[in-house]
Amino acid sequence: MSRDNQKQAFIPPLKIQNTLTNTKEVFEPLNPPFVGMYVCGPTVYNNPHIGNARPAVFFDVLSRYLTYLGYKVRYVRNITDVGHLTGSENDGEDRISKQAKLEQLEPMEIVNIYTNKYLELMDALNVKRPSISPTATGHIVEQIDTVQKILDAGLAYESEGSVYFDVKKYNEHHNYGELSGRVIDELLVNTRENLEGQSEKKNPMDFAIWKKASPEHLMRWNSPWGEGFPGWHLECSVMSTKYLGEQFDIHGGGMDLMFPHHECEIAQAKAANGGKTPVKYWMHNNMLTIDGVKMSKSPRVKWSEEALTNLKTGGLPDDLVAKIKDLNQPQKDEFDEKPEKYLGKEAKSHFRQIQEQAQEFVNFITIEEVFTGEHEILAQAYSPMTIRLFILQAHYRSTIDFSNKALLDAQKAYKKLMNSLRVLKLMEYPTEAGTLNTKLDQQINGFCDNVLRSMNDDMNTAKALAQIFNINKKINHFYTNPQDIATIEKVTFDRMKSFFITFIVDVFGLLEEKTNKQEVLIQGMLDLYKDAKENKDYDKVDQIRATFKESGLLIKDLKTGVDWAYEE
Repeated sequence: MSRDNQKQAFIPPLKIQNTLTNTKEVFEPLNPPFVGMYVCGPTVYNNPHIGNARPAVFFDVLSRYLTYLGYKVRYVRNITDVGHLTGSENDGEDRISKQAKLEQLEPMEIVNIYTNKYLELMDALNVKRPSISPTATGHIVEQIDTVQKILDAGLAYESEGSVYFDVKKYNEHHNYGELSGRVIDELLVNTRENLEGQSEKKNPMDFAIWKKASPEHLMRWNSPWGEGFPGWHLECSVMSTKYLGEQFDIHGGGMDLMFPHHECEIAQAKAANGGKTPVKYWMHNNMLTIDGVKMSKSPRVKWSEEALTNLKTGGLPDDLVAKIKDLNQPQKDEFDEKPEKYLGKEAKSHFRQIQEQAQEFVNFITIEEVFTGEHEILAQAYSPMTIRLFILQAHYRSTIDFSNKALLDAQKAYKKLMNSLRVLKLMEYPTEAGTLNTKLDQQINGFCDNVLRSMNDDMNTAKALAQIFNINKKINHFYTNPQDIATIEKVTFDRMKSFFITFIVDVFGLLEEKTNKQEVLIQGMLDLYKDAKENKDYDKVDQIRATFKESGLLIKDLKTGVDWAYEE
């Protein structure tokens, strides 16, 4: 049956899991074909860790796929270079100022160093630069203006040189918690004990949208409320509005930002813009774990088999040793403070013994360490494209576990795709078609259709890649059995070739990584050259010399042996 006579496959439209409504919704942009997308970017005070790669890669693929579907995407990803404070309540020291003091540099030097490092690593991962990359310090005037708008709306108050968002007052007419599902009364109860030392606030849940600068604070600007700096939550509300409008299509980021950061963004935007809902679709990627444990810069503790044996022979009850064995690498400070929380009351009398056998470690890896392999848990270095594929092999809303096995599997899969990509580019449809293999023809078209179905089902890159590997198998079959290419229709072959290349390169952003082992290849060729000379195979000698010359290299016959040089 000719493809022209087949019923056109139905591909459902793109659907997105909207965190705001907790439902999967058909994607319908506000002003098609234009799409406005804002994603929370990095705070540039340290080397990016492997967890930073996940939202960067996923939302890059989302932008690429929307472009593939024909949309014109304006992608905005910010750079936080002021206002992100330490502490769980974001009320400590500015992270960038703190790092500047540690490294004895100016804050803007820190920003410049780590912004460049972040962009360099994103380039290596083939993450496209966003349409706009605004910085918080580049939008101080706009942030001060927004603070004033919120004050004018009666939803913020000044206190001792700082300005705080009034969450209770906002919640009288809006829903603070609409994104995260938090209930304000419960939040007030849970945070009341934290009000001590925060007498500037009316309520513990109120958050700073402008913070008074302490005398030692390095980054400060003049404002109607005195010298200070913007609150961390404010910058995203301001910059997304400036570049995408008061209402735009997609806001993305990690699940850890949902509350309080994104919740505060919604409240600020509504307060400043007359109650308008700022974002139509909220998308949140899940976390990355390392060997099953959440990644963290905070020290953790674990116990080896030898340590457990020592505890047992040291007199610890068997049930307590079993509990220690089952512990999922708790944070050291939390375990040291309340061991009974993890092991029960009986642990208190044995705590010193348990602590002595504990091994302290940090469950944290930078992107650069992954590329170089210079981390104790890594068996080897892993290339940027291996990491990119590893991230895409999981659905963005599921957790993804970072381990050597998973990375080695991704490395193998990546090489399979690159081998098929290379041979497919050289394949051509024969001049004459053969007997049509209807089943094979339909299979290939079905795999292509299923890639689209998977991508349109909330950007399920994991399922889409499974279908891509089905196409990959057919490409390998045609490579070893080229006569079978004629048994599918030319339109099917052309679709397979175009589709595979487009999705691998343009949508998934996987590039062929050229080998850098030039010295090994050259030495191998020189060994062949020496063998040819010894065997007086002068045709082979001339052929190898010509190959070197075409590559801009020369073979040099020396008294001490054979060497090579660049052609001058």
